[in-house]
Amino acid sequence: MRHMVYKRFERFWHWAQSLLIIAMIATGFEIHGSYQWLGFEDALFWHEWCAVTLIVLWLFAIFWHFTTGEWRQYIPTTDKLSDVVSFYIRGIFLGQTHPYRATPERKHNPLQRFFYLGFKLILAPLIWVTGALLLLHPFGIEVIPLGALSGLHLLVAFLFVVFLIGHVYMTTTGPTPTSHIKTMITGYEEEH
Repeated sequence: MRHMVYKRFERFWHWAQSLLIIAMIATGFEIHGSYQWLGFEDALFWHEWCAVTLIVLWLFAIFWHFTTGEWRQYIPTTDKLSDVVSFYIRGIFLGQTHPYRATPERKHNPLQRFFYLGFKLILAPLIWVTGALLLLHPFGIEVIPLGALSGLHLLVAFLFVVFLIGHVYMTTTGPTPTSHIKTMITGYEEEH
């Protein structure tokens, strides 16, 4: 038996956001000088293009979340939080069943709610503010010294990479290593 968990827009928003963030990480590290691939000018162009596209996508997503009431999915809860944490620390290695079942009304388990809310309220604003300030620097607007600002933007970028790695790892912890990915493609979660 299967049930719909993620609507079409949620899936589009998730995958488009993922691709844009990965592209921004790749171009951002090239801009920083970590490697050579596109060249500085092209990397900067694509980094800024992806940033603007992601901002537009997030504006649509914010509108969608508030008009549909889906913003409630991110309200933190401690209900079953200790069970979920215990599952990921111990139970998953013992073959225990996940203590939380996603439904259209409660898509994210309590641990996901905390991490996604932190992403949306801390990481995302930090990367946008530092990125915007970096864009203003060539125009003589310096709120924070360039080295500190660049370092902070880079630190947040590394936190994005950590979040991405953790997120991808967590997709493999379902009943099968690809079941969560399949759910984000089809929108349907299979009952196991």
